[in-house]
Amino acid sequence: MGPNGCGKSTLLKTLARVIKPSTGTVELDGRPIHALPTREVARRLALLPQGPVAPEGLRVRELVAQGRFPHRTLLRQWSPADTAAVAVAMDRTNLAELAEAPVEGLSGGQRQRAWIAMALAQETPILLLDEPTTFLDLKVQVDILTLLSRIAHEEGRTVVVVLHEINMAAAFADRIVMMAGGRILAEGAPREVVTPETLDRVFGLAADVLPAPRGRYPVCIPARQFDPLQRLPTAAE
Repeated sequence: MGPNGCGKSTLLKTLARVIKPSTGTVELDGRPIHALPTREVARRLALLPQGPVAPEGLRVRELVAQGRFPHRTLLRQWSPADTAAVAVAMDRTNLAELAEAPVEGLSGGQRQRAWIAMALAQETPILLLDEPTTFLDLKVQVDILTLLSRIAHEEGRTVVVVLHEINMAAAFADRIVMMAGGRILAEGAPREVVTPETLDRVFGLAADVLPAPRGRYPVCIPARQFDPLQRLPTAAE
């Protein structure tokens, strides 16, 4: 998390081997990621970028099947294992009934679930997602983040997500990393990171932080800068 332009997406792309760091290294299972073959990385790490676009006319099953590309070679083309992985991914994302639907005809939430299904079909232990809830309404955001949380906890995968919504991150994340100016300023469990002091330091935001009534996570309530109910003095006063 962090303000616009703070480096969230750049960090995610660096972790995914899309960008090579100018200093330092990114390691995957103890090995420099840029020294690993591309196909080997793709079998262990899936990236869902911000605002992906599918070719016109592509159907949901075809999109999800693209996730099997790292597992195919000249000697190993489509196999029953690929078919099974695609079916499991679509079932996990509740897309089985939309398998033959064109991607461009889906709602925003359905389309995002289709892209997540493609990443799941890749069968990697690590998933990186860049703002997967952007432009989605509140209920769909909750559905998407619930799905990602279940994937992490029920399947034992590592899921790293770039988010803008502080309260969504606090409600669903196990750990939060807050960035500003290209640097990590805070990292830890939501209750450790989402504090008035950190929000002011990272976002320049004056806010109260309260415990959620029905959860064990913090809730951010921004301080109102202007109160229209407060009567302003007249010139005579």
